[in-house]
Amino acid sequence: MIEGNMRDGVKERKAVDLHVHSNKSDGTFTPSELVDYAIEKGLAAMALTDHDTVAGLGEIREYAAKVPGAPEIINGIELSTDLDGRDIHIVGLFIDDENPRFLGELQKFRDSRELRNEKMCAGLKEGLGMDISLKQLREEFPGSVLTRGHYAKYMLHHGYVRTMREAFEKWIGDDGPYFVPREKITPVDGIKLINMAGGVPVLAHPIQYAYSHNKLENLLVEWKEAGLVAMETVYTTYSAEDMAEYKAMAEKLGLLESGGSDFHGTNKVNTDLATGRGNLFVPYEFLEKLRVYSDNMKKGA
Repeated sequence: MIEGNMRDGVKERKAVDLHVHSNKSDGTFTPSELVDYAIEKGLAAMALTDHDTVAGLGEIREYAAKVPGAPEIINGIELSTDLDGRDIHIVGLFIDDENPRFLGELQKFRDSRELRNEKMCAGLKEGLGMDISLKQLREEFPGSVLTRGHYAKYMLHHGYVRTMREAFEKWIGDDGPYFVPREKITPVDGIKLINMAGGVPVLAHPIQYAYSHNKLENLLVEWKEAGLVAMETVYTTYSAEDMAEYKAMAEKLGLLESGGSDFHGTNKVNTDLATGRGNLFVPYEFLEKLRVYSDNMKKGA
């Protein structure tokens, strides 16, 4: 039974957010600030799912442990994978962020991203005469895994563009003249990597991949065979029709449900923690079922 708060004699359901970013990747809130904001938003639980890094998990756990009213913190990550040139994101929940093999693979991700960043800096400097370097980016965004969002913000801060959107549309978007792709793993590899770390693999925001219903369903069958456990049936940009479609698909294929805001702070406008664009609600029941699966998997059931 899910217990909740009482308001006007009606029991409220508890909300969770299982897709959240900090400034350890491309968000703007520190892990500790996310805890404070989650308390303000009334979240019962929150998963920190930074891109290709677990650097914020120690801080968020430690801070939440000493703050009254803090939400339960779920160890998470969001892996960037590639399928035929399409960026596919796999969220991992309940991961062991101290697993040495897992950390070794993440280091390879960082090395690949580092090489890409060096090439992008060189291209922007030579092509646009921009005063930019990896050193300058690190100084402006200390402790972060550098993404194109950081490039866009740097360009905005230093007057090269008027908006972050302009930076992507003109220069560093997928079709931009200074975009440099980095080596990525496949979704199946990402799923297996999360499984290696004892985590629960979740397909993030399938709406963003623009697959037909049948194509997505066929891929989900393949990915489930590789170890995929869940998909995001609740997400900030979904319509009611989208949620109904993804829920039905998850039920048909025997996948669990997950969901989240994909909160990035001020780096993603009109998207708030817990509530997305105003009416997002991810029920605690999702987390309970995901936790049962995780516990059973770790027990070898």
